[in-house]
Parts: sequence; C-alpha cells; structure tokens
Amino acid sequence: MSEAMTPLPSDLLAVAKRLLHRPADCHKYDFGRVLVIGGSRTMAGAPALAGMAALRGGAGLVEVCVPQSVAATVAGFDPALIVHGLPESVSGSFDASAVNALLALVQHADVVVCGPGMGRSPALLDLVLALWRDFPRTLLLDADGLNALAELPEERLKIPAGPRILTPHAGEMRRLHAGTPNGRPEFDAAVDAYARSRHAVLVLKGHRSRITDGSRQELNSSGGPGLATAGTGDVLSGVIGAVAAQGIAPFDAARFGVWLHGVAGELACEALTAPGMIAGDVLDALPMAWKALDA
Repeated sequence: MSEAMTPLPSDLLAVAKRLLHRPADCHKYDFGRVLVIGGSRTMAGAPALAGMAALRGGAGLVEVCVPQSVAATVAGFDPALIVHGLPESVSGSFDASAVNALLALVQHADVVVCGPGMGRSPALLDLVLALWRDFPRTLLLDADGLNALAELPEERLKIPAGPRILTPHAGEMRRLHAGTPNGRPEFDAAVDAYARSRHAVLVLKGHRSRITDGSRQELNSSGGPGLATAGTGDVLSGVIGAVAAQGIAPFDAARFGVWLHGVAGELACEALTAPGMIAGDVLDALPMAWKALDA
C-alpha cells in the first residue's frame, strides 16, 4: 500500500485481498451484476457516473435503467454499460408504466442502486416501496431514492426482504428522520437509531463519513475537500454497489467502498487540486487507488 494513502483499516485487509486477487479462470459473472435505476431528462450524468463507478469498483456486469429520452446519452458515456431506456412521463422521469418493467429487470441483479438523478413522482414512490419490501438481495438507495423513502408511510415499511444500504448526506438524513437533532452526539445517536429501525447500513456522507448499522459504527478517514463537488456521491454509490455485488457483506462493503472512494478523491486532488477536480476525476482515479492498495 502506498504510504501517501490514508491507511486501510487493518480488519479490511482481508476484504482488499479477496477483491484484488482473482483466479486465472474467472469470468464476469463471478463478480456480480449491478443494476442502476435513475436518471431523468435533466440528470443523465448521475446514473452514468454510478454505473461507470460500479464497473471501476470491480462489478462484472453493469446495467443502467433510465428514461428513454436519455438512454443514448447514458450509453455514450461508456460502451461497457448495458442501458435500458424505459417509458417516461411528461416531466422527463420514469412513467408509472415503467415500474413493472423495472421490477422485472431487477430480478437478475445481485445489487440494485436506485436513485441517482431519478427525480420525484408518485410512481417512483411505488417503485421504491416495492424494492424495499420485496427485493431479496442488496438494495442501495441514494439521492432521489432516499427522498422517496422519506415520503413513504412508516407503517408500509415492513422489515425488508434483503440487505439495505442508505447513503444520505446530512440534509437527506433530516428528510429521512424528521426532528433529527443538530448537536453532533445527538445527531449521531439519531442516525444509529434510524439505521437500526430500518435494518439497514447507513453511510452518513461528509467529512469523516460515518458508517453504521445501528450497533456498529465507524468513521472513515480517507477523502478530503476535493470531494465536495456534484456527482461524487453517485460515484460512491456505484463503488459500494460493486463491492457488495462481489460478495462482501453490506457493512464491510460500505466501509471499504467509502474508503476506496476517499482515496481516489485524495489522488485526484493531489494531481488536480481541490477546486480543479470534478466527479469524473474521482472515477478516473479509482484504478490508481486499487493499484496503490496492491503495492
């Protein structure tokens, strides 16, 4: 590992070794299938960033589901992405008629990342509710996926059918749990309680991002101010989704993904400066973060 990098927590070294060292006779289906649901007429970049980050995070196959009008744009970001264009509403987000198709497509996924650039509508509430209650494998909610979760009635959110990962920043956390206190110890306690009540791993994004499942907590030490730019959260969602798709348990997938994303941010910032870097630079630095880890 490069001495310039923020060190990986020692208990994650086995995770890193497992992800880095692949057998010679492996194939893409050994490393998981990630499906990203998101995008809208004005937000084609968000699901594309998440999808490309899932590829750079090591997922074997990545599909991206977006409204039809932006499908060609998203496909143009990377030819390795499998892009599905689905019916859209007049507002440019998914139409209600797309929900059943989306629920059919997710059945083949190991991990679903839902929310980047998705927009908000009653149909999307139905989608997020169905995924939350019934999808049997790992579901990661970010951005508008979290906004939909915040609008769903408490009584409809029964124990989910599979692992759940939530990646809010502080503002989204307050929407998820109205009345979250402002003071840091009280805020952290409320975040832990919310993760516990939702049977979820929660990544509270920010300086020293906090990862918790309600009973275990860890503060991430990698990253820096260069990550304070639009789209880096989409990259993070894709990376965590990819790590989880490779068979890493959700809590450790979140910890490792946040750390790796932060190190990529450090490398991009070192090369480009904090004000000069954008989310795509974090994406481009992910291979260097993997390489430095293997040194």
